[in-house]
Amino acid sequence: MVGERLRRLRHERDERLVDVAGRAGVSVQYLSEVERGQKEPSSEVVESLCAAFGLTVLDLAAQIVEDHTSRAIAPAPSAAARATDVFPVLMAA
Repeated sequence: MVGERLRRLRHERDERLVDVAGRAGVSVQYLSEVERGQKEPSSEVVESLCAAFGLTVLDLAAQIVEDHTSRAIAPAPSAAARATDVFPVLMAA
């Protein structure tokens, strides 16, 4: 979720990976991996990335919570629907 939000921030500000990575003191490759969810940044790196965007870690956390809560949550399927998805052959018999 951190990487997703950082990528969204960078795109919203029309910035390049190289610009943000340079301000944060991390490599472009590393920032790219963080944004794609391939690397989990340390708290120090998260703090540096937040500073590169002019944010606090609390600001970033609040944005992540807002993103997460604003997503539409689909209702859970009924037990019968789940059973037919998992065991279609058995349920058809």
